[in-house]
Amino acid sequence: MNTHFKKLLNVYGEMDMQINNLKRIVCLTVIIGVATLSTGLAQSGIEPNDIERVGLSGWQFLKITANAKHSALGGTFVANSQGDAGAVFGNPSALVDVENSSISLGQVNWFADISYQTASIAKNFGSRGVIALSVATLSMGDIVETINSESVGESRTEAVQTGNTFTGGDLAAGLSYAQQVTDNLSIGGNLRYVEETVADLSMSNVSMDIGTTYNTGWHSLRLAMVARNLGADQTLAGWSEDIQAEPVEIRMPIDFRIGVSMNVLESEGSPHVLGIALEGSHPNDGPEKINAGLEYTYAKRAALRAGYRYGYDEESLTFGAGVNMTMGNYARGFNYALVPFGRLGLVHMFTIDLGIN
Repeated sequence: MNTHFKKLLNVYGEMDMQINNLKRIVCLTVIIGVATLSTGLAQSGIEPNDIERVGLSGWQFLKITANAKHSALGGTFVANSQGDAGAVFGNPSALVDVENSSISLGQVNWFADISYQTASIAKNFGSRGVIALSVATLSMGDIVETINSESVGESRTEAVQTGNTFTGGDLAAGLSYAQQVTDNLSIGGNLRYVEETVADLSMSNVSMDIGTTYNTGWHSLRLAMVARNLGADQTLAGWSEDIQAEPVEIRMPIDFRIGVSMNVLESEGSPHVLGIALEGSHPNDGPEKINAGLEYTYAKRAALRAGYRYGYDEESLTFGAGVNMTMGNYARGFNYALVPFGRLGLVHMFTIDLGIN
């Protein structure tokens, strides 16, 4: 009897090992598949030289890091988006970390009187996955209209103000879905309607984001990747020969990112946690970039953050802080980021997160 029982245990043990190995194979297959697909899409139409890529894409507002926490961490969001509805603006696969329901509201006071607002709401439906809705708007102040006027007696033109003003704005509205594929692997995506308007010109499109997150199970190490702003080229509505000789195909600002995050200082019973995040970016309209962030958290209630952005025109160091409070099943968080933009000045970012656990 004991011999048969031991044999049965051995059989179950071998089956369990095979199942775990199968899970690992599935995880790696999904990650490699998404990475290959994302890289191919991100490479689509990319010029061989960095300079030749610049200025070829529209919908630039989609590049703005909407979450104050992520902005303070050097713009890292691929592997450290988790726990709130704001993940839709970073890596949608991290929506699986929403315990019940979550609302995230963001405000960015950009330079040149430009403001950027975001709102998102997510609901976890258990085994059926997580669904989220989001909206982002960018508004500009009045812009003074200028025209090219020929200089008297000279074969050149100069900018002359007409006395009129115009404005512009952007809109993105999206639907997101995320699913826990295995205990360690999650996958998610965004589908967005995007619109851009300047004076009498406008263009609209449909874009898609695809992201994956893999919890390695080794300490808190997370590996993640995301392909953002996938979509077709578009032309401006309202175009005329007075503006440009011929219409130009405008690309989506496709960006492929891969990142890692981990708590490098963490021990059971200690309120002190030090985490790091690192990611690389491969856009279709500029050179490759690197983002890095460092976060110190005390008792999961207060956080100090700093980061660095490499390869950007004006951005480099970033700073920020956050406070989290829990009352019963309700969680509230407030995050702030200060991002110096060199000659353009300082940018202030605020995010409020509300959650039901």
